[in-house]
Amino acid sequence: MNKPKKVAILTAGGLAPCLNSAIGSLIERYTEIDPSIEIICYRSGYKGLLLGDFYTVTPEIREKAGLLHRFGGSAIGNSRVKLTNVKDCIKRGLVQEGQDPQKVAADQLVKDGVDILHTIGGDDTNTAAADLAAFLAKNDYGLTVIGLPKTVDNDIFPIKQSLGAWTAAEQGASYFWNVVAENNANPRMLIVHEVMGRSCGWLTAATAVEYRKLLDRAEWLPELGLDRATYEVHGVFIPEMAIDLAAEATRLRAVMDKVDCVNIFVSEGAGVESIVAEMQAKGQEVPRDAFGHVKLDAVNPGKWFGDQFAEMIGAEKTLVQKSGYFARASAANVEDIRLIKSCADLAVECAFRRESGVIGHDDDKGFVLRAIEFPRIKGGKPFDLNTGWFNQTLAEIGQAKGTKVEVGH
Repeated sequence: MNKPKKVAILTAGGLAPCLNSAIGSLIERYTEIDPSIEIICYRSGYKGLLLGDFYTVTPEIREKAGLLHRFGGSAIGNSRVKLTNVKDCIKRGLVQEGQDPQKVAADQLVKDGVDILHTIGGDDTNTAAADLAAFLAKNDYGLTVIGLPKTVDNDIFPIKQSLGAWTAAEQGASYFWNVVAENNANPRMLIVHEVMGRSCGWLTAATAVEYRKLLDRAEWLPELGLDRATYEVHGVFIPEMAIDLAAEATRLRAVMDKVDCVNIFVSEGAGVESIVAEMQAKGQEVPRDAFGHVKLDAVNPGKWFGDQFAEMIGAEKTLVQKSGYFARASAANVEDIRLIKSCADLAVECAFRRESGVIGHDDDKGFVLRAIEFPRIKGGKPFDLNTGWFNQTLAEIGQAKGTKVEVGH
């Protein structure tokens, strides 16, 4: 064992219901093992690292670190910064012209006396961490980078379950429980529930399952119109599954004629290729982020689905509601906190061994919890359409399973 003298923590990318708990768990575990190990937390992710802007974890913070489990978001702040995107880093004033952001980050870690860097983020954060780890190793900096896998999409290769995804599904279901009551605010109402998931439908499918559990636990009074059929999920559309719009419109029109409303769950990444093609055909610019991803809030897939279906199913009114910001900013639930703590404990153990990697249950190695090698980490892991609970859901709502679609990331 090689006890670290000083560790740093940063969170990056979008929010997920695990960030504060992961920060708190790391601080708690280091404090349990050896409170003499110094801890700093870079403000706003890689931005803070590049600028040398950080919080110092004091004894008072250590004592109250457990408070972080009660809150969503990241107390230390996030940002979307790609260290290998030099132009973007210069444009944002994070480095000067002619500087290499990776070297600036590495030199800042040395300046700050950091032995171990813990990154908490999704595939973009951890691929950035992988690039930084490779740079540190190649240039003999002698620093160790250990990642924790955060993303509500649950789409990181080869990790079985990313931190925060269970909570996001539960919270998305809670969100829709209120929204669905709008089905009786207008005759022939179409409600589109847009759920996060750029290229992976896991969260949409899991949210539908969690929401239907709420329906299972409810009592109904159909004699007075309080009918489960009007609260039901009538369609689930995800990026990995082909959609026959005409056939689905025929099926959903029959639902509309019968119960006077239709409720569909849509992944924000479903149909994006069609939307982008339409925008490009009209000569419109497709907005993208620093990582080259299409900005989904700008292309608005939920509205696109609403527009496609509304006329075909005879909807008098269409309501599009997005649960993403509500769900991703929640505090972690009990199941996620259990997973977070186990991952944080192993991350600290790996820090003492100077073992780099991303902590997770490895799909390719019997789902063992381990430090997965950075070169094996990548985003875009698709949801398996053959998952039992998903097929059961489709069967119960009367939706035919579409053919598999290869999704880009």
